[in-house]
Amino acid sequence: MKTISRIHPVYAEMGTTVFERMSALAREVGAINLGQGFPDGPPPAALLDAASRALHERSNQYPPSAGLPELRAAVCAHYARTQGLDLAPAQVTVTSGATEAIAAAVLALVAPGDEVILFQPAYDAYAPMVRRAGGVPVSVLLEPPHYRYEAAALEAAVTPRTRVIMLNDPLNPAGTVAGEAELAAIAAFCIAHDLVAICDEVWEQVRFDGRTHRSLMACEGMAGRVVKIGSAGKIFGLTGWKIGWMAAQGDLAVALGRVHQFLTFTTAVPLQWAVAEGLGRGDILDALHAEWSASRDRLKRGLEAAGLVVLPNAATWFLCIDLAASGIALSDAEFSERALREAGVATVPVSALYAGGSERTPTHIVRLCYTKPDAVLDEALTRIAAWVRSL
Repeated sequence: MKTISRIHPVYAEMGTTVFERMSALAREVGAINLGQGFPDGPPPAALLDAASRALHERSNQYPPSAGLPELRAAVCAHYARTQGLDLAPAQVTVTSGATEAIAAAVLALVAPGDEVILFQPAYDAYAPMVRRAGGVPVSVLLEPPHYRYEAAALEAAVTPRTRVIMLNDPLNPAGTVAGEAELAAIAAFCIAHDLVAICDEVWEQVRFDGRTHRSLMACEGMAGRVVKIGSAGKIFGLTGWKIGWMAAQGDLAVALGRVHQFLTFTTAVPLQWAVAEGLGRGDILDALHAEWSASRDRLKRGLEAAGLVVLPNAATWFLCIDLAASGIALSDAEFSERALREAGVATVPVSALYAGGSERTPTHIVRLCYTKPDAVLDEALTRIAAWVRSL
């Protein structure tokens, strides 16, 4: 008997994310997981205490769909203090993680047939979300090692059907940050072609270049054209809390909130209280930054001591190695598969984060997460060094 599938074609063709696949394999073989990005160390005790107090002393019932007023005000105060942005709580919607914020923004802004410019490599949720909204992803490839945004490439990608551009800055997996001139060029492009920018800025606090993060929202003429997305999971290393937010002005903010109310409606209220408290604690942010900076330097030194070439990195929890420059004649997919099974270390092949399968997709870059305890990093480095010598 013939089976009639009820599954939407977008989902029928969708595979498992590279992060889930590599993490599942790591669990299966007992490998050290430097693939999926999350810290293994203990979270800030003050935030755990704040969440515990909220559980016992605050309401555990539905908060407003847009989020606790206290958290929305804390987000605005945080951005005013750290980035000089002038936002009002009514312009902020709290979401169940940044991924929900991305989904809400896409559903609010993309209609069937609309084209959306995606820079590649990209978080692998972008393109499926665009397709599910009926949109058409249009890729603009960024070339390693610097992953620069080129105005000519943008002009080549735009058409009369282009409605949205998605920008992840700082960029995962590359760990690079857009320069002032690049941001200005992207802003001018959006204005010239009447586009809205969905800006995934979850790594805005995880920077090691000594510079303050500058949002595309702050560029001239862009305040009303940007959806700015942030994440407490990345700011505080609490990925499982799934507290994110999106900020926008005017009708954009209204549309985002209306989509959000029919996605998750709201998210865990005790954790919202805790994040609101944490955003006002500069000491927590400074301690985390120092801890992650030390781990980043430790992994970088160890990889270089093993003869691996580490690409320039200014942000995120990740470092990337250049296999070709390191003299390793394996593709990134082959390297990651063999390193997991033969060395017991999980990594992520960056080619998996390029959508569309272009022949220009680099296949020689591998990503590793460094937010792990020193002993875990040292053991992973010992295994990688020995395995690389055996190749």
